[in-house]
Amino acid sequence: MSDAAIFAISLGVTLLGLVISWGVHRRRGAGVGLRGAALSLVPLAAAMTGVSEFFVDLAFSPVKWAGVAVAGLAVLLYMTSGAMMSRRAGSGGGKRAAEGGDAPAKPAGRSGKGKKAVEGPAQGGGDPEMAEIERILREHGIS
Repeated sequence: MSDAAIFAISLGVTLLGLVISWGVHRRRGAGVGLRGAALSLVPLAAAMTGVSEFFVDLAFSPVKWAGVAVAGLAVLLYMTSGAMMSRRAGSGGGKRAAEGGDAPAKPAGRSGKGKKAVEGPAQGGGDPEMAEIERILREHGIS
């Protein structure tokens, strides 16, 4: 497609979008109308910068579509490998423990016993308001 045809189509789409944006501005307000006007200017900007030539060439070129497919495949493979690596890292040292190596360590600060929801002065009987809050929590099964 020639540059003049691309420019004419882009100019027409921009003008149509600006007319629609003006109508939207009158019905729904200035914010929505300005957003429409901004989006309407994109085709004209694309034609003036040469971006639309790239997209026209892309639309009609099987080689470029093959390139897009290869790029998509690369992204898919990269994301799949990341998921596989995070699963392997998430399993920790289970493989090492099964082979007789060092067992994975427990996370710091965790013990097998459950802890109370509220710790501090209420446990020592210091603050009567905190004791009341603890009692309410226990009544509702929150500990």
